[in-house]
Amino acid sequence: MIPLVYDQINHWGKDDEFFLVLLKKINAKKMADLGCGTGRLTSHFAKAGYHITAVDPNEEAIEYAKNKEYPGEVTWIVGDSSDLQTNAFDTVIMTANVAQVFLTDKSWQYVISDAYRALKPGGHFIFDTRNPLARAWEQWEKDMTPDVAINQATGDPLEIWTEYEGFVEDVFTFYETVKNARTDEVINHEKMQLRFRTQEEILESLQQVGFSQIQVYGDWEFKQATVETKSLIFHSVK
Repeated sequence: MIPLVYDQINHWGKDDEFFLVLLKKINAKKMADLGCGTGRLTSHFAKAGYHITAVDPNEEAIEYAKNKEYPGEVTWIVGDSSDLQTNAFDTVIMTANVAQVFLTDKSWQYVISDAYRALKPGGHFIFDTRNPLARAWEQWEKDMTPDVAINQATGDPLEIWTEYEGFVEDVFTFYETVKNARTDEVINHEKMQLRFRTQEEILESLQQVGFSQIQVYGDWEFKQATVETKSLIFHSVK
């Protein structure tokens, strides 16, 4: 994630609406927004009246997030899931495919165990991830055009170029480069990596930690995911 351009190239969509509807259904007021990034969705949670602890390891992203307007108080933490209080939340949520940044089985085990620990009994763990059977990376690699944005500080036009290295074992690597569209100056260059876990792998890991009543929705509908589903949304209960 590159905070400078993240909000501009990730627009409000069906996924965001789905999370708000799901949260309303479960009527959970105290929330941990884990991997909150620039607060793009955190701000909407706040407007909906949730009491939020927002956590992200990216200090620059947290600074962007803090500069937005929020009704009520949001607790910001530069850190990770280990910083969450125990038995403190009605909901722990991870949006925008944050679940895919945990590249090892050990790191994934840590985050879901921390989520379980942080929830009150009966609390809800919600997150989304891409279905590897949909092979989203094949479409990404066909797109040779840059995304565009504006440098909010200078007004300069920006281009965001993506280069794909591909898979080594089960980790997918790509690079994002932000350039000044007028001068071609490189402003930011970042390596990014994702792990595509199967639905079965994730289900088993959640069950091992102790989660139950696990629902897996598909493609931002309140319908059971299928093998053709592109996005998997997991909702489990402590």
